[in-house]
Amino acid sequence: MYKKIPQKMKGSDAEQVAVSYLQRQHLVLIAQNYHCRFGEIDLIMRDGSTLVFIEVRMRTNEMFGGAAASITPAKQTKLLRTARHYLSAINCEPPCRFDAILLSGDNGQEINWIKNAFGE
Repeated sequence: MYKKIPQKMKGSDAEQVAVSYLQRQHLVLIAQNYHCRFGEIDLIMRDGSTLVFIEVRMRTNEMFGGAAASITPAKQTKLLRTARHYLSAINCEPPCRFDAILLSGDNGQEINWIKNAFGE
């Protein structure tokens, strides 16, 4: 008899865990999965007067450097370009930062919030 393997968390599930966590930290959701020709930003939230662009990463183990290592310089460049596109569409430039939410464990139960994870 085969043992049923628990289904791993999907990317959209990980984003929902991140949104719930950040809302408990008093951030306000502005947009989710913002797309443009340069790429995608998982979450755009407001932390007080600061606009926060958030990359959500889920890893069940630390092989290959874990979730943090998966935000490569190439990925950071795409996120920066996408954020610039978003800002040009809203015709203003509030204070901004780039954060990362790193989820680990089978169900994303371990959350690591890195503020100012990268920038220009």
